[in-house]
Amino acid sequence: MKSFAPFFLVAVMLASAFFAPAHGAESAKAAKPDLAKGEASFTAVCAACHGADGNSGTPTFPKLAQQHPQYLVKQLQEYKSGKRANAIMMGFASALSEDDMRNISFWLESKAAKTGFAKDRENVALGERIYRGGIADRQVPACAGCHSPNGAGIPAQYPRIGGQHAEYAAAQLTAFRDGVRKNSLQMSQIAAKLNDREIKALADYVAGLR
Repeated sequence: MKSFAPFFLVAVMLASAFFAPAHGAESAKAAKPDLAKGEASFTAVCAACHGADGNSGTPTFPKLAQQHPQYLVKQLQEYKSGKRANAIMMGFASALSEDDMRNISFWLESKAAKTGFAKDRENVALGERIYRGGIADRQVPACAGCHSPNGAGIPAQYPRIGGQHAEYAAAQLTAFRDGVRKNSLQMSQIAAKLNDREIKALADYVAGLR
């Protein structure tokens, strides 16, 4: 009876040769981000609007420090493709490679987010009720379910929102509601059920989360 061992060894060798390039590409793709390059790119391209450490001092520009890097990469990719519409950000993102996006995003994750604070005491109680309990009769879910009770988010799908500028948060909720921002069906469906007062209250409450 003939042994099949030689044939088995040949098959293993062929399989190894076939899968080696894919494995190598996967390893290269998963290479550790270069935080030094990320800082350099951010300083050159992003810091003027988003602050030297990702903590924007301008309410209309979001704080990016300590954000989940996978979320940031996704947003940059969608600015670049036009899925998330913003002419200014599209211009900046178009100049970035995939490695640039990863380097910048992981560097931002390493920076501590500065805390914010709620400004409107009259509305903050409404914002807290919606954030923690939703609005049952309109089937609005509690924001805390996805963004966590303290606003830290859940990597990598749900972003950190705690401490975000109230003005920016309100603008994004309004954009989702009005169909201007279209890169999250889930957020569009939720925001569509909110009125202006509820959006303002939620945004103000979120600004004070820590």
